[in-house]
Amino acid sequence: MAGMLELVLSLSVLMSMIFSSTAQSCKSYALSSNKTFRACNDLPYLNSYLHWNYDSSSNKLQIAYRHTGITSSRWVAWAINPTSTGMAGSQALVAYQQTDGTMRAYTSPISSYQTSLQEGKLSFDVSDLSATLANNEIIIFATIGLSNTSTTVNHVWQDGAVSGNATQVHATSGANVQSMGTLNLLSGESSSTGGNDRIRKRNIHGVLNAVSWGILMPIGALIARYLKAFKSADPAWFYLHVGCQSIAYIVGVAGWGTGLKLGSESASIQYDAHRTIGIILFCLGTLQVFALLLRPKPDHKYRFYWNIYHHLVGYSVIILSIINIFKGFSILNPDKKWKNAYIGVIAALAFNAVWLEGYTWYLVVKRKRSEIAGKMPHGMNGSNGVNGFGARQHQGE
Repeated sequence: MAGMLELVLSLSVLMSMIFSSTAQSCKSYALSSNKTFRACNDLPYLNSYLHWNYDSSSNKLQIAYRHTGITSSRWVAWAINPTSTGMAGSQALVAYQQTDGTMRAYTSPISSYQTSLQEGKLSFDVSDLSATLANNEIIIFATIGLSNTSTTVNHVWQDGAVSGNATQVHATSGANVQSMGTLNLLSGESSSTGGNDRIRKRNIHGVLNAVSWGILMPIGALIARYLKAFKSADPAWFYLHVGCQSIAYIVGVAGWGTGLKLGSESASIQYDAHRTIGIILFCLGTLQVFALLLRPKPDHKYRFYWNIYHHLVGYSVIILSIINIFKGFSILNPDKKWKNAYIGVIAALAFNAVWLEGYTWYLVVKRKRSEIAGKMPHGMNGSNGVNGFGARQHQGE
């Protein structure tokens, strides 16, 4: 019994140690610079924390921005955006370790997402700016004179690579595009809904386009190419084909529209190849819809040329769609399982296309032979004594 009690006590101590270690927050952190801060916030992304003192009478904000798990080959930044919730327009404090081992801390106004963090004057006063690097943690200290009396600010925080003494563009996926929000300097309440909302829109854009252009369009093409080889499937195959491609086009236009919306909300982020292919796909898909309305009758003299056009445009759409979806994966950088799932779907469609191609060719060749055999007169030259109608000749004929 005593041994069991001792074991329980030991486990309790161990669990309390684990929970205390995982529950570490800015409130339990003591800054080693002899500076004290009355408020702090655990930022939700990039292992970051913000400590601050706010004097409402002078509108002065004293901050210590901590970025943990960082190496000497990385830069960090914390910024206030006076005009919006994104990165563009932010007034940033930047810090990194130079090649000679000294820390550099400076101000940088951000005009675009492709910024190289050039040094410049901010729209508000900054004093006492400095930075430290110790134990894989960079801390930026500064005193800011806020230019308005609002106690809620939009803030952004970032990190990126350093090459020599030059800062490089930060990643444009994952936590790096979610690290933004609003902060109430008096209550300490913070929100990062802006970044989450953008990620949700990007995911919706990706799902709509992957399902429509990348899955439904190839399925519709398989229906048209292989089902019509079966006489029993005529004309059902045509309506299935039109229905599948129509749904794919409608959903694809919705996905294309969300992409345009995302682009308008962040004009400084450009994915030129992805955007260009998306526009081409929309144009080709729309041409296919109009081509359906102008489809000639099967016996029309222009039907042959219409078929060539329809097939070329259709297969071009499928190929470009798959290419653009993989470009989208590289931009969104989701969990590997989503990319692997899509690869599995495409592989399954390709496998079905291969064996259906072989099987339908077999059916076509077999049908042709049957038709030829049916047109040939049996028992030519009187062989087997059977006439062309399959009956024996009668005596005297």
